[in-house]
Amino acid sequence: MLVRKVPGFVPASPWGLRLPQKFVFLLFLSGLVTLCFGALFLLPNSSRLKRLFLAPRTQQPGLEAVAQVASHPRAHGQESPPNPAPAAPAPGEDDPGSQASSRRRKGWLRRTHPTGPREEATAARGSGATALRPQEGSVPSSFDFKAFRSRLRHPVLGTRADRSKEPQSLVHTQREKIKEMMRFAWQSYKRYAMGKNELRPLTRDGYEGNMFGGLSGATVIDSLDTLYLMELKEEFQEAKAWVEESFHLNVSGEASLFEVNIRYIGGLLSAFYLTGEEVFRIKAIKLGEKLLPAFDTPTGIPKGVVNFKSGSNRSWGWAMAGSSSILAEFGSLHLEFLHLTQLSGNQVFAEKVRNIRKVLREIDKPFGLYPNFLSPVSGNWMQHHVSVGGLGDSFYEYLIKSWLMSAKTDMEAKEMYYEALEAIETHLVNVSPGGLTYIAEWRGGILDHKMGHLACFSGGMIALGAEDAKEEKRAHYRELAAQITKTCHESYARSDTKLGPEAFWFNSGREAVATQTSESYYILRPEVVESYMYLWRQTHSPIYREWGWEVVMALEKYCRTEAGFSGIQDVYSKVPNHDNKQQTFFLAETLKYLYLLFSEDDMLSLEDWVFNTEAHPLPVNHSDSSGWGGG
Repeated sequence: MLVRKVPGFVPASPWGLRLPQKFVFLLFLSGLVTLCFGALFLLPNSSRLKRLFLAPRTQQPGLEAVAQVASHPRAHGQESPPNPAPAAPAPGEDDPGSQASSRRRKGWLRRTHPTGPREEATAARGSGATALRPQEGSVPSSFDFKAFRSRLRHPVLGTRADRSKEPQSLVHTQREKIKEMMRFAWQSYKRYAMGKNELRPLTRDGYEGNMFGGLSGATVIDSLDTLYLMELKEEFQEAKAWVEESFHLNVSGEASLFEVNIRYIGGLLSAFYLTGEEVFRIKAIKLGEKLLPAFDTPTGIPKGVVNFKSGSNRSWGWAMAGSSSILAEFGSLHLEFLHLTQLSGNQVFAEKVRNIRKVLREIDKPFGLYPNFLSPVSGNWMQHHVSVGGLGDSFYEYLIKSWLMSAKTDMEAKEMYYEALEAIETHLVNVSPGGLTYIAEWRGGILDHKMGHLACFSGGMIALGAEDAKEEKRAHYRELAAQITKTCHESYARSDTKLGPEAFWFNSGREAVATQTSESYYILRPEVVESYMYLWRQTHSPIYREWGWEVVMALEKYCRTEAGFSGIQDVYSKVPNHDNKQQTFFLAETLKYLYLLFSEDDMLSLEDWVFNTEAHPLPVNHSDSSGWGGG
């Protein structure tokens, strides 16, 4: 033995060790054994060895655990611990438990704390065979995706029972044409501008803009649910892979609170609810956290611009010399922020928008109307300009949709909506000498007899809310919705291209036409076809599909280029002068609403879904487990 070679060592027993030396030797051996076994548990990739010695953990039911998301954003570039939900079917499949569904989970994001874009991309690519897994010791999400899907009253893509009988039908041909337009728009973007915010089809390159604070891929995020809905499977997987590998949140620019919310957060939320893919949930929550500094004001009314680097905020310079927040912006956060709380367990998101509701509920309103400019410092209106078009529009939309999304339990939203609608009808709705019903703009009691393209969503909104109005008002609101939608159609029908201008007037004997060149452009906007879709679902009158098809043909003739779709400068000229921009909302909204117009009513059924103002579907809370009924 080695110990016998130690100088001065005299054996004291048959084992060659004295008693104190035996103790030291045994202590050494016990330490060595402890070190070796400890390594099984501490070294990387030791999970298999752990399972040899430890009993499997009991999984907590999803509804009994709450994911804790910090009230303030983490350092840039960090992701919250992922908590996978069961994967939903890929486009065209309806069985969440199938083998194919489990295989689709392999594409989920793998690292929980990427140190930078390169590491994050490498982690997402990996071997292509590892599903997203929660970090050891992390708390799983409280959101039960399987339970959510089981509560839907209709399959997401509809029953599709009669699809085999459709191939020769006109409506099938029309729907397939719209699907081809979406595929062309996506493939053009992918070829010339992948990862940029928007495609410029004439110059065949990408455009970033300055609304998104350095975030990229706005077209990708805005397109996800449309690709899924149209069962463009390959294209959807391309978009999903880009989000996993290339959509980074460690940016440092100034961003529009409103635009990031409706496009990015709305798009990510809807992609998660349609697929169950965790990468969408995690990105939505982390991006939502980056928007929270916008709410750091004396009233809690957020300012319109947030700086992702410093966490500071400011109002738009053009909004009453930088002193005001915009009604349509701070009033169009409610749907998305309630869902962020639902998916994160963090109440801060819901608290922020409930405070906005409280301020608006309590403030005095001139003649029951909501002006467009509010001071986030004093909480007072800054100017008595009221519009159901730009600056005001989606605030009203989110009131009725909050009521519907809460499964008709948010009584405050319902009351505020119908009170506002009554004031709008009393003070803003007019009928032209030619019999066209329109919604004017109100400036301190003086009317501008014009209607913006953005205001044309209101026909669909009023139709959507008619069912829950007082019984004696329901038929009236349905008729009002139809008349406003007819007026918006006239703005299209009276142009040479059969596309509508940005704004149209009712004065000097001219009705439903733009009166100056600066209002004659069309930038692929969706509001008119949005109303066609809602009116079709309510009435099934064939006129709305006829009008929708006219828009499809006009888009093909005047807006389609060799490398994508482009807006045009003048709807009154048959020789199009393109603006060289394929807007993200063309893929998110215009083509989606057209596709739904020519689909069955149970595809994204209005019993199960509401659309945010960027047409991203968000689910109705059939269980009311989150307390949405309180606002």
